[in-house]
Amino acid sequence: MTSDPQDLVARALAGDRRSLARAITLVELRDPAVATALGAHSVRRRSAPGVPHVVGLTGPPGAGKSTFADRLIGRAVDDGQRVAVVAVDPSSPFSGGAILGDRVRMERHTGQESVFIRSLSSRGHLGGLSSATAEVVDLLDAAGFDLVLVETVGVGQSELGVMEVADTVLVVLTPESGDAVQAMKAGLMEIADVFVVNKSDRPGADRLVRELRRTVELTPGPGWRVPVRAASAARDEGVDEVLDETRAHLAWCCGDGEERWSRRRGDARVRLYLDLVAETARDAARAGLDPTLEQALRDGSITPHEVAGRAR
Repeated sequence: MTSDPQDLVARALAGDRRSLARAITLVELRDPAVATALGAHSVRRRSAPGVPHVVGLTGPPGAGKSTFADRLIGRAVDDGQRVAVVAVDPSSPFSGGAILGDRVRMERHTGQESVFIRSLSSRGHLGGLSSATAEVVDLLDAAGFDLVLVETVGVGQSELGVMEVADTVLVVLTPESGDAVQAMKAGLMEIADVFVVNKSDRPGADRLVRELRRTVELTPGPGWRVPVRAASAARDEGVDEVLDETRAHLAWCCGDGEERWSRRRGDARVRLYLDLVAETARDAARAGLDPTLEQALRDGSITPHEVAGRAR
């Protein structure tokens, strides 16, 4: 395997899967040479929406996001598309590595030439995504994939990063997720481009669909009206209707919604800049921490605020 970043990225974009996997690893490790090499290549989404269509799947743990992703992969492959999946998994608190739980549910597609699945560790990063996700999506874009699915760790008030990476965000809920008021509290109304009430055969699904639709109707603001669809990924029911909604949303992004789409991409670039600066500052602070001060912190004889004040 070549060690030259320019050659590695060129091989990755030419279709060599091992080089692509290696390049993604180096992106995760924040290798600046790989970022520079990628910058020399065309990333289609830098200018306008269209291809690839980047679809984010988010929602509470256990909502069936991975099963839904599996169905979407199958539909795209049947349509002759090349599909990449970025599954952002929870991190081990000890190693920082990804716990590959979600990837297992898509295992049947791993042997297909037109499908590339990669897990990223969230590494404790807020936003439900790894801090490297946006750059990995750019790499997959340049590699020529038609559809990129980004599955997040979960969802919550701090986990809004998927909005800035994806063209279309599917928020997957289940009848057990609670009512629409809880969805609003979790910030989901701001995140969702399409609501999916999964496991629709369970009691309470119809009620949740009605409540979400009522809430969407009462939500002010022009532009895209967020659809609410019932589905059962496990039974392969309602998936085509959800897929139609994602395609309709992309068409809106390419037309009346392009200004909003551009604003999201701009937000993503600002977020990436802030992430890079924060990571650099954290590494520098760690490297410059005096061993005596570190010991004082550990035994409680000095507070973290006092140490931080000295560093200013």
